[in-house]
Amino acid sequence: MGSMTDAEAIALALEEAKSAGNRGEVPVGAVLLAADGALLARDGNRIVERRDATAHAEMLVLRAAGAVLGNERLTGTQLFVSLEPCAMCAGAMSLARVARLVFAAEDEKGGAVLHGPRFFEQATCHHRPAVARAGDAAGAGAMLKEFFKARR
Repeated sequence: MGSMTDAEAIALALEEAKSAGNRGEVPVGAVLLAADGALLARDGNRIVERRDATAHAEMLVLRAAGAVLGNERLTGTQLFVSLEPCAMCAGAMSLARVARLVFAAEDEKGGAVLHGPRFFEQATCHHRPAVARAGDAAGAGAMLKEFFKARR
């Protein structure tokens, strides 16, 4: 696949979120693009499936891209996520040197970019990706609400 647009990448992240929800995972999806816009990795949460608390969609695509590129530094990459990342994922993005983060829905409870610790604003954060919003935030939020409503 060639270069993807922001709209295509965030739509793909939302597809991954839906797939995760269909597997019984919290519906969060992520897509990582190379500097030239080529798709490096895509995945959804697999925490339950892998019995791994760190198997967030963002972590999975960062790991996959590192393997593809043969480098832990993902300089110039762009990460598209259906939901505002948590502190763990924000920290991993910083360490990996992701250039840009784009997400759809805000996460007032668990998010760490616009909410909570605001990870990228901390003095201890050595690399800060550019942050943007895109995609169907309402749809991504509704997917999460429906998922948790069905489990209550």
